Amino acid sequence: QVQLVESGGGLAQPGGSLRLSCVASGNIFSINAMGWYRRSPGKRRESVAGITREGRTNYADSVKGRFTISRDNAKNTVYLQMNSLKPEDTAVYYCNVDEARYYSGSSRVTVTNIWGQGAQVTVSS
Repeated sequence: QVQLVESGGGLAQPGGSLRLSCVASGNIFSINAMGWYRRSPGKRRESVAGITREGRTNYADSVKGRFTISRDNAKNTVYLQMNSLKPEDTAVYYCNVDEARYYSGSSRVTVTNIWGQGAQVTVSS
């Protein structure tokens, strides 16, 4: 199986920074695109940023110029550097993998649309 574990959430002041990390664990040999989503109270989950295996990135308009997504393929890890945080960035942030392949015994297994447990980010003075 493939599991995602996020870390790095917490409380930040407006204008401050936080860095989220998400590690994919399991006997993985390939991960396709990875991304970050968030859900604020009373709102739908929205895409924040995504990154392909080759490193191509995309961002929501609301975070462009403030957030940076990156990944370390050797560590099966994706990061989200969040700068110039605003109160409206307050949300639970979820890591997502669109497709991963892992070894199960002698077999190769493909799993899709994997989610982490979420990390709370609160921006408040």
